[in-house]
Amino acid sequence: MRTAFINYKTKLAFIGTAAVVSAPAFAAGGGGGVDVSAVVAAINGAAAPIASIGAAVLIVMVGIKVYKWVRRAM
Repeated sequence: MRTAFINYKTKLAFIGTAAVVSAPAFAAGGGGGVDVSAVVAAINGAAAPIASIGAAVLIVMVGIKVYKWVRRAM
């Protein structure tokens, strides 16, 4: 049991040291980041066709449900 605890402490110390040493590498960005404006524009441009397809699917599903309700009432 004691060796398991010592091994755990050793692993934890190694992970902590690695995190502290690698933190400056992540913090040194060096720029503004990735330009995603083209992707955002493409997603915004596709919003209208996606909405119309979704509305058409919803209308078909409601029509099927209404047909089943009317058929059951007969």
